[in-house]
Amino acid sequence: MGKEIERKFLVKEERWRPKEEGVRIAQGYLSTVPERTVRVRIKGRRGYLTVKGKNEGISRKEFEYEIPLEDAEELLKLSESSILEKRRYQETVEGHIWEVDVFFGENEGLFLAEIELQYENESFKKPEWLGEEVSEDSRYYNSNLSRQPYRKW
Repeated sequence: MGKEIERKFLVKEERWRPKEEGVRIAQGYLSTVPERTVRVRIKGRRGYLTVKGKNEGISRKEFEYEIPLEDAEELLKLSESSILEKRRYQETVEGHIWEVDVFFGENEGLFLAEIELQYENESFKKPEWLGEEVSEDSRYYNSNLSRQPYRKW
């Protein structure tokens, strides 16, 4: 069984500069009921289908499968809300990989950093460009950003 333990932070954009080109992501949600979300994602030129269970703090069940790109493109058309668009960058800080998402479209101006952990109370170094933690603020869940975009808050 897959399990995701993730912490999410705002990024102080004036202090962060990408070290790579990043990869473009488009994702939509086929289901966003409280018990589960079903997401379809195109990351670069690859498609993925992901099922996530209900959040329990910063943990939840997660199952992700690569699917044919053509299937992902068709499934995106079935999304129950708008397509979320962002560019993802990776930063390694003292052995931990940070994913920094720079959103555009209706979520333009939002910069989020996520770190996946082995266990909930795992310690990690916070980079200088890290801002406020928003791990348990549901407004920053991607599924909610697709329905209630950042620019409309």
